[in-house]
Amino acid sequence: MIRTEHLGKTFGGKAAVDDLTLTVARGQFFCFLGPNGAGKTTTIKLLTGLLRPTSGRALIGGFDIVARPVEAKRLLGFIPDQPYLYEKLTGGELMQFVAGLYGMTGDGLAERITGLLNAFEVADAEDLLIGDLSHGMRQKLAFASTFLHEPQVVVVDEPWVGLDPKSIRNVKTYLRDRTRAGLTVFMSTHTLSIAEEVADRIGIIHQGRLLALGTVAEIKALATRPGTLEDIFLELTRDDA
Repeated sequence: MIRTEHLGKTFGGKAAVDDLTLTVARGQFFCFLGPNGAGKTTTIKLLTGLLRPTSGRALIGGFDIVARPVEAKRLLGFIPDQPYLYEKLTGGELMQFVAGLYGMTGDGLAERITGLLNAFEVADAEDLLIGDLSHGMRQKLAFASTFLHEPQVVVVDEPWVGLDPKSIRNVKTYLRDRTRAGLTVFMSTHTLSIAEEVADRIGIIHQGRLLALGTVAEIKALATRPGTLEDIFLELTRDDA
């Protein structure tokens, strides 16, 4: 469902993403790890069409995100680390707006909106202005709106910012349940304990280059001595490694 082929992006002659090739299969929960400035967010912007690659290409469901953007984005949901939501809309109006973007109509739309607001515990936000909501409530509303059009691929950048422990657990459970039903998740996170818990496969990027790719067990096997995913991550991303 996600494939990158020699994907690269340079800024001012410096490679933010350098020759990235990877695949993420249908129904996989893929976690993308790396230090600050490693190239994670740039990769996500390339996957979602927010940036054009300098080299290579990215495909969503077989569609090149640059050459076939409409087809690719019909399959795609994206939750950035700082989601922008129209503050003068209520939560319910935002959901209706997103439904309109995807041409969603019909008698079942209201029930779907209610179901998603309940699933992410933001039913109270339906009649409240987004500008009056806390960051955590906005983040959960972003999740609810992302799943409105039933995407096949969801790309998530640092989703836990502003969420309390109960909400984190709820979102984790929702994402894992959806991957078992066939959803593909590509998630960037600094929370390595959560990545170790939920990931089917992991990629580690540093200075724009993919250092490691595999299951948690396969990544741990790369270490010089046994340890947690955090230990292996720190070992692999040392500047002198």
